[in-house]
Amino acid sequence: MVRLADLPESDRENMLKKVPTLPRFSGRPWAPGPELAQRRVAIVTTAGLHRRGDRPFGAGAAGMDYRVIPGDVNATELVMSHASVNFDRSGFQEDWNVAFPLDRLKELAADKVVGSVAAFHYSFMGAISPVTNYEPKARELAGLLRKDKVNAVLLSPV
Repeated sequence: MVRLADLPESDRENMLKKVPTLPRFSGRPWAPGPELAQRRVAIVTTAGLHRRGDRPFGAGAAGMDYRVIPGDVNATELVMSHASVNFDRSGFQEDWNVAFPLDRLKELAADKVVGSVAAFHYSFMGAISPVTNYEPKARELAGLLRKDKVNAVLLSPV
């Protein structure tokens, strides 16, 4: 991921101008629940990941679509079809846990830090504007997470 400090000054200024226009959300959608050691955790990422053979993310997919990633997926099965020209894939290529920390999550479950790992995880295409465009699919995804008895989500914004 490109750091703000690494961008050319004009790009950096353009990004910073957008901050005041970001949506403000009223209320707190967080729900109480059991201790972390009792929670079932899923990963939701915006890395544009999908399994080989799945339909890749295309232009205009940001926030409008997601891919389901089974919990038993192997790193070699995942492809990153993130479309941003400013996106550096080298970290993901070296270690998929940079964008999709499934190995780390499984280690936390084995160490009983979290209760269990979800059967399914989800990937959106990032770089969406405005972020409120995610809401319809996020609500749909919430239903899938409930069916999998997930009560905690590890967000991996890429």
